[in-house]
Order: sequence, then structure tokens, then C-alpha cells
Amino acid sequence: QAGLTHFLEHLVFRGSTNYSALEVAEIFDGIGGELNAATTREYTVFYVRVLDEHLDLALDVVTDLIYQPLITDLEAEKSVVLEEIAAVEDSPQELVHDLATQVLFGSHPIGRPILGDAEVIAGVSQRRLQTFHRSKYFPSNIAIAATGSIDHDRLVRRVRRLTNDRACNETPKTPMRRSPSDLPSSCLVFKRKSTEQVHLCISNFGVSSDDPRRYAIGLLDTLLGGSTSSRLFQEVREKRGLAYTVYTYGSHYRDTGEFGVYVGTREENLHRCCTVIKEQFYELASGGVGEEELRRAKENLKGRIVLALESTSSRMTRLGRSIVGGTAIQSIDTLVESIDDTDSSDITSLAQEVLKTDRIAVAAVGPSVKSVHKAVKKLNRDIDVEEVR
Repeated sequence: QAGLTHFLEHLVFRGSTNYSALEVAEIFDGIGGELNAATTREYTVFYVRVLDEHLDLALDVVTDLIYQPLITDLEAEKSVVLEEIAAVEDSPQELVHDLATQVLFGSHPIGRPILGDAEVIAGVSQRRLQTFHRSKYFPSNIAIAATGSIDHDRLVRRVRRLTNDRACNETPKTPMRRSPSDLPSSCLVFKRKSTEQVHLCISNFGVSSDDPRRYAIGLLDTLLGGSTSSRLFQEVREKRGLAYTVYTYGSHYRDTGEFGVYVGTREENLHRCCTVIKEQFYELASGGVGEEELRRAKENLKGRIVLALESTSSRMTRLGRSIVGGTAIQSIDTLVESIDDTDSSDITSLAQEVLKTDRIAVAAVGPSVKSVHKAVKKLNRDIDVEEVR
């Protein structure tokens, strides 16, 4: 079933019991609204953005699409998704992140590419997709979030009526979630591509979406590679000119998390990049966070959070993600206070856990596995290498 969640997200827009695909497009164009969707590693979100006077119409359309999709035009949409999969294969910057997640989480479902397996998509039937839809798209498995000029009680009544009219009454059993293993195995997964640069991700488990250390890891991200004044940006790009793009990244899931570093550089620079990365890992894990550096990181993180929430879409997403992820919806004041209360020892302790190089997951895309393996040994001399097709 790898990729069916994302494929179904596409097919929903092919039309429903009461609305054809063209009618949906004409309705939202006619009211100047936005209708779209996205699939992540843990959930799919369908979202609309309209003037408040068009809310009832937007709710009617999106509810019909979600609960009563026709699931037709499979071959045309298969072609679209297969092109999307091919586009990732042709984009080493994207491909390396999929590989990094796979090597970190192994056989766990989070490790699978969101777009899925081309063979599965090409061979899936309408009946199988209808069964899959019924197993996921039922009321108790769906969260609704809204922000803007709305009346909460009226919205609840409207959604409840639309759901009762259209949703299946059955509540299928949802499979039990299983947690990933405690530690990744130290492994370099390499994919050979005829590229000018080597694209490299170095990752380890991070923290889950409700872990109180998520503020510390947000600050660690900012300090290490999440801003233009961060250590890796300054040391790798500005001072040494070894790469155009270098950054840290992190994801919070319900049961676990991911934290890593990406760098894209020419083959001859890779060894020096890995040397600098290891040095910065060691320094942060040894408590080398200055008072002014930490103050700047805190103000950066608080500013980005508060400014992002000037967008109604960001507020909506924050609410929905909190519900789906089972985390408390916190006020802005509480968020800011939690960041301010994080001290350098919290960051050091976390750095010792997520930046340790004796157990790391590494993914790379480039022309030569030998040169990459040699450079990565700078981080872990005992790391195994696996080349994938």
C-alpha cells in the first residue's frame, strides 16, 4: 500500500457524488478562494481559504470531496503521480532526504517515501482504493481546524450536519501504531547519480511533537544551521566557501523525531565539510554555547514563531496538527516563556544525544561512493556503506 495515502489525496480532486472536478474548479475560481491538499509522513490535510461569506459553500464542497469521492480517472492520475515520483528521482536535493529518512527509520512506516512505490501506484485498482478510503476517511479519524471570521458553534453544527449526511457510519479499526527502534544503525546509503555535486544528509533521531525538549531542539537547530549567523552557515559557506547550501533540519512526529544536517558540495570539498561538521557537533555537545549566541538564537526562534502566526493558514495548521498529534494547544505567551526558560545546559544535553556520531544515519547522492565513504569516515570510521539502485 506504499503511496496510496498520497495517491488518494490526488484522486479526491477528480470529483465527488455532487461535484465534478470542473465544477469544483469553477466554484473556487468564482469566489476567489483556495482549495488544496498535502500529505505528510503522518497525515493528509485538505484545506480551504475563502471569504467568510463563502464558508458554507466551501464546507459543502470539501466535505463532499472527502467523504464521497468517485475515485475515477485512475490512469490519468497514475500518470501524474508517476511523473511526480520521477521528478524526485531527477532532483538529488529531494531524493537524498527520502534516502536519509529511510536509512534512519528502517522498516518503520515513517521511513517510507510519501509518494510511495511506482510499482504499487501503477498496479493499484479502483476497488482497492475504495477499500483504502473507507479504512481511513471516517469521522473519528478526522480533525477539523479553522481560523478567521467564524462562529465556532455555528461551524460545529454545520460540519456535524454535513458529516452525518455523507460519512460512513462504521468506524473501522485503526491499526496500532508502533514506535521506531531506539537507535539507528550506523550506515551510509549511497545512490549513484551523474551530478556535479555530492548531496549529503547526516541524521539521527530527534524528539517527538509533545516532548518538552522540542524548544531546546528548536534552539539547537537555529544555532547549528538554521540561520545565516548559524555555525555551519558561517564556517562552511561564509569562511571557507565549501558549499552554497548547508543547513540543519528537523521533524517532529507523534512517537519520535528526526534531526539532521544537509550539505551540497563538490566532491573535492566533501572531506573538509565533514571535518567542519564534526568539529561543530563536538563543540556543541561539549557545552560551547555562548550567552550572546544563545540570546540571539532565542530571539530568532521567537520572532519566527510569532511572525508566522500572523497568517491565518499557519494558525489553522498549528491547531490541526496539535489535534492530530495529540499535543496541547499552547498560547503564544506559553511558547515564548518555554523558549526563554531553555538554558545552555538543556541544549548541551540534547546535543550529546542527537549529534553523537557513533550511531548516525547518512544518505548521499553523487557520482562516486568511494569518495563519499572516505569523507563520511571522518564522522564515523566504522560506518557501513550500502549502495542502492
